[in-house]
Amino acid sequence: MADVNTYENYYFIGIGGIGMSTLARYFHSVGKSVAGYDKTHTKLTNALQEEGISINFDDVLTQAEERLSPDNTLIVFTPAIKNLRILDYFTERGFTIIKRAKVLGILTETTNCVAVAGTHGKTTTSTLITHLCKVANLPFSGFLGGIAENYGSNFIYNGTDISVVEADEYDRSFMNLRPKWAVVTSMDADHLDIYGDTNTIEQSFRDFAALVPDNDKLFVRKGLDIGRNSVSYAVNEEADYYSDSIRMEGGILRFDFHAGEETIEDFEWHLPGIHNVENATVAIAIVHQLGASYEDLKKGIKSFKGIKRRYTKHFFENGKIYIDDYAHHPTELNAVIGSIKTFYPNKKLLIVFQPHLFTRTRDFADGFADSLSKGEELILLDIYPARELPIEGITSDWLLEKVKNDKKEVSNLQDAFEKIKSKDFDILLTVGAGNIDTLYDPIMAWMGKEKE
Repeated sequence: MADVNTYENYYFIGIGGIGMSTLARYFHSVGKSVAGYDKTHTKLTNALQEEGISINFDDVLTQAEERLSPDNTLIVFTPAIKNLRILDYFTERGFTIIKRAKVLGILTETTNCVAVAGTHGKTTTSTLITHLCKVANLPFSGFLGGIAENYGSNFIYNGTDISVVEADEYDRSFMNLRPKWAVVTSMDADHLDIYGDTNTIEQSFRDFAALVPDNDKLFVRKGLDIGRNSVSYAVNEEADYYSDSIRMEGGILRFDFHAGEETIEDFEWHLPGIHNVENATVAIAIVHQLGASYEDLKKGIKSFKGIKRRYTKHFFENGKIYIDDYAHHPTELNAVIGSIKTFYPNKKLLIVFQPHLFTRTRDFADGFADSLSKGEELILLDIYPARELPIEGITSDWLLEKVKNDKKEVSNLQDAFEKIKSKDFDILLTVGAGNIDTLYDPIMAWMGKEKE
């Protein structure tokens, strides 16, 4: 593969994407000139601008783009972005243009790369592995698919010997990686616009697993058919690595970890859900093999704060609770809403959900409707298109009709905050993967001021 570190300038088309922004932050941190285009203002694009990265939000050439030269500029793009004049401009003038996934593969190829794949769980697991490496002071770089609460970023740097990357299955991007280690957390159906059916997406995970050279460095959640020998991990059942004795003591969740005949007791953990103990189990197993002591691993598990927009929870003086989450697939929605209903069975839940992608809304409409019917009231936002053009008949009004709930309505993002303020609820859940995160700060300011 070519060396992508030799350019002076780096221009990212779709810079606000979570995977694109981590690469932008990497090149910015090593002293390169970084700029980019995105069509949507978000909290992440605001953060990049505050860090000194210039972003163009209109598909119109500015002097910044016209000053770039093919001789010293690398253009990085995501296949999620199509039909752009800016991209056409760089193509016509002979710039070197490389997909985001390929750049990530090149950067990590010469490292001890740990790649975490799965339709669910990969962000938490890769971020936790990164955090454990940091606590153990291992020489690593973390390229993450979420904003780590401990660090306020999706790029964490402590050296280059080890790289921890979130292996994205969209567009088969993870096939550009050359992992020495890998994790497969789950293989549920998603991205059917790319894969077509469940069998095809499952085969793509088997193809990814085949990239790992050694069986003993491929970690797979027990029960998944990955098509080759691997190391198994689980919760509450025996595996090569597993955790059990999960209990609450004084409001704190604890569990025991088993590695073969060895048992390490009393890990303290602050993220809810059995699935998160599962993620912690494989993270402990891998980072111990990378050289961390169990003493450091216990410190890291205890101090891990999670990922922004992954069940971010706030309590207020008037007794109300606000939860914000990134869930954008029915399986993820069921996990979030199920957890809320388990812990707070008698509280009135208002769900504000922003569907992400027309194809995903179409392919999983019945699953979404079933999940969204579990709250007492629903505000359904317009579908966030991301990379897609509208599909005739696939709208939030169409989805709303499938929801079995008397208190339900569709809203655009601009009106949603005022509607939320007019509702009667005990728990507010904002959920989705688009730009619904722009509601977070206004809601926090309003709920912080509210008194009964």
